[in-house]
Amino acid sequence: MTLDKLPVGHQATVTSLNGEGPLMQRLMVLGILEGSRITMLRRSIGGDPLEIDVMGYCLSLRKAEARYIAIDAA
Repeated sequence: MTLDKLPVGHQATVTSLNGEGPLMQRLMVLGILEGSRITMLRRSIGGDPLEIDVMGYCLSLRKAEARYIAIDAA
């Protein structure tokens, strides 16, 4: 499952980042690493962007960016 499909209010653990280049480096610098816990806080009308909680702060991501983040919602 990818982060863009996580329902609002649910938590998940990042299992991998599927991509390469500057976007992946940016996500890692922002704290989205394998093993990080993420909570989906809200989605804007239309579903883009998404607001997540990672490492105690709120982060907004586009759905296209969230599709690169594989998660385990269990």
